[in-house]
Amino acid sequence: MIKKKLSINAKKIDKFLIRYLKSQNSSSLTQPMKYGVISGGKKIRSTLILDTGRLFNISEKKLINICAAVECIHSYSLIHDDLPCMDNDSIRRGKPSTHIKYGEASAVLAGSSLLTLAFEIIADKKYKLNSKFKNEILHSLANCSGHTGIAGGQELDLKFENKKKYISRIIDMQKKKTGKLFNFCLHAVGVIANQNKKEKFFLSNLGEEIGLLFQLSDDFLDIKSTKKLTGKSVKKDSKKGKSTLLNLLGEKKAYLYAHNLKKKILLKLKKHGKKAKDITDTIEFILERNF
Repeated sequence: MIKKKLSINAKKIDKFLIRYLKSQNSSSLTQPMKYGVISGGKKIRSTLILDTGRLFNISEKKLINICAAVECIHSYSLIHDDLPCMDNDSIRRGKPSTHIKYGEASAVLAGSSLLTLAFEIIADKKYKLNSKFKNEILHSLANCSGHTGIAGGQELDLKFENKKKYISRIIDMQKKKTGKLFNFCLHAVGVIANQNKKEKFFLSNLGEEIGLLFQLSDDFLDIKSTKKLTGKSVKKDSKKGKSTLLNLLGEKKAYLYAHNLKKKILLKLKKHGKKAKDITDTIEFILERNF
């Protein structure tokens, strides 16, 4: 059921992005941008946006542009992450990485263009969004994408290689690299739903915890799954000396940490009752998935 939901959401968002890119003047970067953003992927972040929208009775139509922007940000981070100067991965989503297909220079520029496209999509006047809400969402997106979020987390990830770090430092790094974008996913819905400061803070923190759970699940897949299932290289974290909770705590303790974190997240969602079913199912899937 969850796989079907993810597939349906992915098709809707890909359709939106294809249409949006088609409406723009084409350039030599359009193709590598499409290749990077419309090339499979689970679209879990977008699904969480739509799931969170159901908590507040927000229609998909009001959230689809936020979903598309998030996928642009996520894809920019993957394209740059795969570069030889970063993690040097040649396979992504079961296909050659963007820099393998189009060259390093085009990959860097396509990734940067997807980053800016995300802001353009949210700022676009045809998506009627209250200007106050729009400003808050754009500020939040900038915060999660740059040196205080994904980019800053990626730098720490590279710096921490082959170094023993305390658990607090690893969590901080992973919250920036992965958690911040999940933070944005839930926070943006809170903004559109016109929630108060306390509720938006709650959603932001919850998103960050879901992001950390996702990262833990990704680390488990690195040692347990296969390239065929994940669509990317596996068993690479230990080879590269990555600082992960899994490598620090060991498999058993890391699993216990992840399951306790999942319980904590689900407990927080209980206040939303039956409306939380979709997001609860997605969170359960995050930890139990094999791809």
